Amino acid sequence: MSTLILSVFVIYTIIILCVAKLTSRKSDNDAFFTGNRKSPWFVVAYGMIGASLSGVTFMSVPGNVYTSQFTYFGIVLGYIIGYAVITFLLLPLYYKLNLTSIYSYLKMRFGTRSEKTGALFFILSRLLGSALRMYLVVFVLYEFVFRAWNIPFWVPAVIFIVFILVYTFKGGIKTVVWTDTLQTTFLLLAAIITVVCILKRLDISVPELLAASSDKGLTKIFETDPNHSKFWLKQILSGAFITIVMTGLDQDMMQKNLTCKNLRDAQKNVLTSSILFIFVNMIFLCLGASLIYYAQSVGFQLPVNESGVVVNDKIFPSIAFSFSRFTSVVFVLGLVAAGYSSADGTLTALTTTTCYNFLNFNERHDLSEENKTKIRKYTHVVFAMLYLLVIIAFRPFHNQSLIDKVFEIAGYTYGPLLGLFSFGLFIKNRVANDKAVPFIAVASPIISYVLNLYSGQLFNGYHFGFEILIVNGLITFIALLCFSKTMKSNLL
Repeated sequence: MSTLILSVFVIYTIIILCVAKLTSRKSDNDAFFTGNRKSPWFVVAYGMIGASLSGVTFMSVPGNVYTSQFTYFGIVLGYIIGYAVITFLLLPLYYKLNLTSIYSYLKMRFGTRSEKTGALFFILSRLLGSALRMYLVVFVLYEFVFRAWNIPFWVPAVIFIVFILVYTFKGGIKTVVWTDTLQTTFLLLAAIITVVCILKRLDISVPELLAASSDKGLTKIFETDPNHSKFWLKQILSGAFITIVMTGLDQDMMQKNLTCKNLRDAQKNVLTSSILFIFVNMIFLCLGASLIYYAQSVGFQLPVNESGVVVNDKIFPSIAFSFSRFTSVVFVLGLVAAGYSSADGTLTALTTTTCYNFLNFNERHDLSEENKTKIRKYTHVVFAMLYLLVIIAFRPFHNQSLIDKVFEIAGYTYGPLLGLFSFGLFIKNRVANDKAVPFIAVASPIISYVLNLYSGQLFNGYHFGFEILIVNGLITFIALLCFSKTMKSNLL
């Protein structure tokens, strides 16, 4: 079985490398950073599904049904609001300013320190969040394949990073836009085929499965307790703001959107993606229900940790690998697709942010294109190494579902970005003190963390969920307002 799975991984990787070779021909720095702004909007929209889902959605969302039922769907509903804000507020701004890195807006609006602060928070957030998504993929392959051969955990991690580095090294975002379509296809096929196989084994239909899952309490969507961390209103608001910050204020996701030919195409792309995400996430929730219902029906022992607690992230792989060779292969294909989609765009975006917001590529007329290419390649390699270090370092700390951990990190690291962009967009007649911005951006997550830690005592039993992001952004916004002055004119 291990040999078969390794063969599937190698074959899929070869296909990806072939796509990368085709798309990176005659690529230059403009192709790496902007895709020459020629990407078809429907290709970007379809590929965005895979880029947004990643390994966390692939395994954590189905597994999380065991403990959280369908409450994640509240976040998905919030996505619609978030994508509307991106479509009609953020995209027009980015295209109007002809941005390559979206954090250049902060320099135009506030100053250099604000630009570098925003870029640094993005780098920190993406490096951690995306590495954890990638970690989950490496973790499963290690547990179910490499561990049997007594190969250390770091080996598959290195293999993944090297392959991703190779196929993004030349083409950058131009390659990623096209490889993401392949990743999306295999992610969705893996989920759908697994559900079909389970339905066939249990000899029931989808409506019958959902009805039976509902009887077992697995399909609960709305949590009505206001003090619960997954209260339905919290979930929707959190989904909206998570989308705004993790897509609209995220260089990785927006860099793909900014490769479209014009604003209208980019808007069509985002609106189409928002509709598709509803159906795609429901597929993964149904997958989770089918996995757990199958386990309960046949007496399958769900994977547990040393304390006897079910490990949500292992539910999907453990059942897929025990089901049949076919489902094992399908799972691995989806898993590898999730792994590549978690990291390829991120490495490109981290390189872009560094080159434009710290090395000032758009202003350095003293650098030739050849020198820029050398610097870009060195930067790309450095981030690949940092990415690898985060993946390996997290290994001792993984004991439950990663999706909550990823959103928790986002709540603290994207909060200052939310506050900065909100102030810049909505407070037209004032400008924040550029020198104070770095201190505000550091203090805000710390204050938010303390509030979250003692929320039960401070707010009569209320516990924050993902909406800590909103609190964090609001603290940043208020602090920026306090340290601001009136503008004589506003060009943005």
